[in-house]
Parts: sequence; structure tokens; C-alpha cells
Amino acid sequence: MLIKKMTLAAAAAALTISPAAAYAAQADMARASAPVEAESNLEGNGIILALLGAAAVIAAIVIIADGDDDEPVSA
Repeated sequence: MLIKKMTLAAAAAALTISPAAAYAAQADMARASAPVEAESNLEGNGIILALLGAAAVIAAIVIIADGDDDEPVSA
């Protein structure tokens, strides 16, 4: 019984310590950024995407609200 408790405690300690150890190992490595050659072409699409999203939400509300005319199967 003592061996099971010791094994469980060691496993719990390893799971607790491993994220901190991984973070410390990552902090030692310096991140290098890649040079940027040109600007992004995704500019100006935010309004179009917002309008499409709003249209999708409105369409979903209309479809959900319109489906209340179902008649019961049993009489």
C-alpha cells in the first residue's frame, strides 16, 4: 500500500512540475522573427465579413422563429 501511495505522489509531483519546467526551458530560447517582405492583402475585408456575419445571424433568427407552425401528430 505504501508503494502505491509513493508512486501516486511521484506521478502527481511530475505532473505538477512539468509545465513549469517546460516554461523555463522555453524562456531560455530566443524567438527569432522572420523578415516581412510585403504588406498583407487582407485589408478592408472586415466590414464585408461583419455584414455577412450579421446576415447569417438574422437569417438564423428568422428560420428559428418561423418554425412554430408545426401541428401535433396525435389528435
